[in-house]
Amino acid sequence: MNNTKTALVTGANKGIGFAIAQGLGALGFTVAVGARDDIRRQKAVERLRAAGIETFGVALDVTSDDSVVAAAASIEKEAGRLDVLVNNAGISGRFEDGAQNPSTLDLGVLRTVLETNVFGVVRVTNAMLPLLSRASSPRIVNMSSNMGSLTLQTGPVMAAYAPSKSMLNSVTAQYARRFADSNIIVNVACPGYVATDFTGFAGERTPEQGAAIALRLATLPDDGPRGGFFDDQGSVAW
Repeated sequence: MNNTKTALVTGANKGIGFAIAQGLGALGFTVAVGARDDIRRQKAVERLRAAGIETFGVALDVTSDDSVVAAAASIEKEAGRLDVLVNNAGISGRFEDGAQNPSTLDLGVLRTVLETNVFGVVRVTNAMLPLLSRASSPRIVNMSSNMGSLTLQTGPVMAAYAPSKSMLNSVTAQYARRFADSNIIVNVACPGYVATDFTGFAGERTPEQGAAIALRLATLPDDGPRGGFFDDQGSVAW
């Protein structure tokens, strides 16, 4: 088994996911770049290798059971275990023509968003748990948004995307409870409003700034916080 720590970042071919992969690589992790698109995944791997980062690509569609199972097998063959899982892959969903207005909510859009942002996280996490269990200090970081905060209720009205993040937060808390007496530490992170294609490059934060909280949670000490919702400033209200 390879003694170098290995991290899987889903949706790592661009934006915050790529910045997280780059940051973990700079910390000495071998990074598995999880992405659906073969060309974009390979380009991300090449960029990381050019920066001196040990990395390999993993074909991964978080909405496909077969793809996720194959990804776990690929990581097992390459690394033998998994030390960090960052569930970063996510979608906003279509919002034109009132598709995410609660009074005209398109249920197809809601289903599509939940499939990636919630079901995809559960699918990937559960497939990777056997590999995580082989690590000495496994960490799971789920990338969320303060738009999912029922207290803050930030951002525009998006009745598919925001509730998907609320549910992701709740699911994360359930994983943390399940693993409370184990060495698996699970938390949820808000990167803030980051300038990526996800936001139409309208955010005021860089991908590297957005990645910082994920890097902190991915490298927590064994007595670090569990089952929390965090951004750069500390705890985020549920």
